[in-house]
Amino acid sequence: MVVVRKRRTKGDPMTDRTRTARRILAQRGAQTRAANKARRAVATGTPQTARTQLVAAGLDDTTAKRFAGAFSRGVIADGTRTATVKLKGRTTKRVAVKLYAADTFAARLAEYRPRDKAAAALFARLALAA
Repeated sequence: MVVVRKRRTKGDPMTDRTRTARRILAQRGAQTRAANKARRAVATGTPQTARTQLVAAGLDDTTAKRFAGAFSRGVIADGTRTATVKLKGRTTKRVAVKLYAADTFAARLAEYRPRDKAAAALFARLALAA
């Protein structure tokens, strides 16, 4: 069996190192845009979702998405709005989303601590900064 190796040309931009670097830069850009968007939304003074509030407070978007449901559980919302959620395939569904004012969010942030020790320390730092 003969193995044919693909010869890389001199101008081939996609080596493993550059592919990784591009992915990292794209993720950083997405996180920065999400954080800026959340900060602008919170700065308007209107009630926002728990995830938006957490991102604006300094969490990354994936961590905020992970803890938003537990964070908002048991808290009386200041308002609601409808949002579209994608289900399997092309199906979507309209659901009610809870909105929280800045003071409600700050009060919940002061008391909420997840079971995960690293995440609990992260939320404690956010509470001190707020």
